[in-house]
Amino acid sequence: MSVLASEWLKVRSVRSSHLIIGIGIGAVLLAAGLAWMAIGMYDRASPSMRASARIAELEEVVVIVPQLCLGILGVLSWTSDRVLTTSLAIVPKRWPLLAAKASVVGGLGLVVGPVVVFGTFFVSRGMLGGRYPVSGFAEAWPLLVPTSLSVAVFGLLGLGLGVILRSAAGAIGVLVGLVYVVPMIVGNLPEPWSERLGSVMIGALPREIAGASLASSVYGSLLPPVAAGLLLAAYAVLPLLAGAWLLRLRDA
Repeated sequence: MSVLASEWLKVRSVRSSHLIIGIGIGAVLLAAGLAWMAIGMYDRASPSMRASARIAELEEVVVIVPQLCLGILGVLSWTSDRVLTTSLAIVPKRWPLLAAKASVVGGLGLVVGPVVVFGTFFVSRGMLGGRYPVSGFAEAWPLLVPTSLSVAVFGLLGLGLGVILRSAAGAIGVLVGLVYVVPMIVGNLPEPWSERLGSVMIGALPREIAGASLASSVYGSLLPPVAAGLLLAAYAVLPLLAGAWLLRLRDA
């Protein structure tokens, strides 16, 4: 518990942590701005255009912001820890230190994720006021929950990559690649590889867990909900296990 308390103190005493978390939560304001723009377009449209008007689920659009923010926080919690050597001297067994960092980063993700995803859902639905055919809460909550959890997964993935690569730039580059670059490459592959590889991308997993359609996405939808849930957990757990193993073999 003392190691956990020290790691929590490190995170909350660093200004960059407040900035990163603030930007992540600020995605709700981004969603509100997008909803406001959509309202203006709808109100200026003709009746025939309104009848065919559609809008994306904004919580799925803006969740990329807290995902990347928590991923970056996870990376920096290891690579930018200026007292890491001292911490390892005080805690000779290295896995408790990594576990404490994972608990803090994962816990913050479990807070930021629901705040942004559910906050965006209620704010955007309230603003749109029935202008567009969007899902209600009863239909949407099975997707809102795994989408929220994906934020914590990104945080733990970032921490694991930070331990493995020992480079903030390298680990953040991998995170950005998973979100932007890899899906574009996979989406342009010939079938059936586009569908197969797209189904295991981290961006596809929340919808696969919820059993929702991915027909209009670059991702695939081959995995059943249980397999998709296990794979989402693996994105968080496997990099941490690899990092813990490497910590036993080399200096931090």
